[in-house]
Amino acid sequence: MTDAAIRTFLVRASTLLLTLAAIATVVGQPAVHATLQPASQRKAEPQLALKDSTGRTISLTDYRGKVVLLDFWATWCTGCKKEIPWFSEFEKAYGARGFAVVGVSMDESGWSVVKPFLAENHLPYPILLGDGPTAQRFGIETLPDTFLIDRQARVAAAYRAGLVDKKDVEANIKALLSER
Repeated sequence: MTDAAIRTFLVRASTLLLTLAAIATVVGQPAVHATLQPASQRKAEPQLALKDSTGRTISLTDYRGKVVLLDFWATWCTGCKKEIPWFSEFEKAYGARGFAVVGVSMDESGWSVVKPFLAENHLPYPILLGDGPTAQRFGIETLPDTFLIDRQARVAAAYRAGLVDKKDVEANIKALLSER
């Protein structure tokens, strides 16, 4: 097997596992809460530079000085689609205060499925296309996975393996926006 074939197999296997885990996670699971890490214990975000639907590369470094909600999602993920309107509300409510949402689609089929979804849903924030290495860098094992990143580009909270608790996310966003 060539290196390219092995990489393709690993990406497809990872996507299948993410799909199965997302289905299992959403069914009958309570919403996920996250505690904000004390500022002194926060670790730098993993680097991220991915393309949006226009082919423009967007990096998390573009958002330095802002509080960022980084959402890993997919068009087939029920919990992900439930969270997207909440994240859109947050973008509209807190954007002027230095808050931004960045979505990373983990759809294996890429833009062929993501672009129609975006055309139908008109999200107010950028969507990037992730891949296997992106999932590995952020430790994504299931979807949805959501991270709150503080103004100093450090991971302040991680909502792992499931649908977030909307009120909990909003409270953590407000707390991070009040930090200086």
